[in-house]
Amino acid sequence: MRNKIINISLLIIILLLAFYAFFIEPNNLEVVNYKIKDKDLAGIKIVFASDFHIKPHQNKQLKNIVEKINAQNPDIVLYGGDFVSGHIQGLSMPIDKIAAELGKVKSKYGIFSCIGNHDVWFDLDTVTNALEKNNIKVLYNSNIKIKIDKKEIFIAGLQYKPFNMIPMIETLKDTKSPTILLTHSPDEFVNVPQSVNLTLAGHTHGGQIRLPFFGAILTASEYGQKYALGLIEENNKKMIVSKGIGVSILAFRFMCRPEIVVVEFI
Repeated sequence: MRNKIINISLLIIILLLAFYAFFIEPNNLEVVNYKIKDKDLAGIKIVFASDFHIKPHQNKQLKNIVEKINAQNPDIVLYGGDFVSGHIQGLSMPIDKIAAELGKVKSKYGIFSCIGNHDVWFDLDTVTNALEKNNIKVLYNSNIKIKIDKKEIFIAGLQYKPFNMIPMIETLKDTKSPTILLTHSPDEFVNVPQSVNLTLAGHTHGGQIRLPFFGAILTASEYGQKYALGLIEENNKKMIVSKGIGVSILAFRFMCRPEIVVVEFI
């Protein structure tokens, strides 16, 4: 009898945890703030959002993302790619609808984005055109210079997992500090030069499922948990890896809340 009670209790706990991981945590979007010392960028506030993976029924989630970003009153808004959910059109909200809603974000000096692997698999040109029609500038192995007061800032965007260093060279061509680099995968961080003030990446989702004392089960990074999430400082370089907003493959999040990243340079 005692064993039966224990088994039933364990089953109830497992079901409750599964309910939380499937229904509650994936919809519990948080805003995570970082303050980074950088005299070249001091006084500038950026918002970074990545890995949206918007499904057909997620209208409320999409509007919530826009509201949370606008509430930050950002100078610059940056997107890290993977706007669509999967690469079969029926599994994702139409990219035109996603782009139209994300285009409602209010940014003083523009909205810029790199492209994720799911966007490429879905259709690179279709995703790019939809974003740019809604004033979201796509940076694909390219960069742009913007002026904030008297400061000139370069925003650069690298393709997903280049085969060699040529795309990195093209991406940073004619840039100088201060430069912010968007790269969907954090694995490119090892090749980023020290002239880049900050690298922003996504792709890992923070692992989506994290366990106490162990961390992420799977990160989609060749470096395991090293570049899974958060602020990483290495070789006099800085990178922030977002846990992302949506889910991929497994529709669960556990101890890994979806997030929008806010960076204030001081």
